[in-house]
Amino acid sequence: MLPMTFGFLVAGPVAGWMSDRLGSRGLATSGMVLYAASFIGLTLLPIDFPYWAFALLIAVNGIGVGAFSSPNSSSIMSSVPASRRGVASGMRSTFQNTGIALSIGVFLSLMIAGLAASLPHTLTTGLRQQGVPPQVAEQVGALPPVASLFAAILGVNPVERLLAPSGTLSSLPAGNRHTLTGREFFPNLIATPFHHGLVIVFGAAAALAVLAAIASLLRGAPDTRLRRQAGAQVR
Repeated sequence: MLPMTFGFLVAGPVAGWMSDRLGSRGLATSGMVLYAASFIGLTLLPIDFPYWAFALLIAVNGIGVGAFSSPNSSSIMSSVPASRRGVASGMRSTFQNTGIALSIGVFLSLMIAGLAASLPHTLTTGLRQQGVPPQVAEQVGALPPVASLFAAILGVNPVERLLAPSGTLSSLPAGNRHTLTGREFFPNLIATPFHHGLVIVFGAAAALAVLAAIASLLRGAPDTRLRRQAGAQVR
């Protein structure tokens, strides 16, 4: 994930410097367009993607966020009188932090919905191919996909725990037990359902970024108006 951080660290200060000279609307809108494009690119990656392609896309993602954040904050601060900038800064931070917290729940819900659409059949089929009785495999496949999602994120194979209540694992041949509890079975098994869930998440993120780009494009030019007001007050 370092390319994303690097892209943000480079783009943020540069975009802030440029917004002081060129204005905020074009830079902030371009940043959101880049941000949306990076998510569209991520949806097109295959399951066995090369890292350089992933690194390039998340670097663009970081650049897009950096190019948007600094000009957008500058535009917000310059759109209010100087006496109200403390309030505006507090509201901006509140909305941003609240949005980040809400987005975690929203995108995890979308991810789980995507997994629920295809994981039960995939998990049931994979277990049956390794000798797990059909009834047990169907019971495991019918479990909520939350455990599988967090197991994938943490890099843990939950198959042993999922089969523990039925005692099925100990009755299987040694080769099947080794496969089921190994490092490759579970990741390969959930790869397609996990990809399906990610496509839903990235698609939703791209759509929201496009809406943000449209909102950014439609913003006025309050900074110019306030500068004129400030100049008139000075005169």
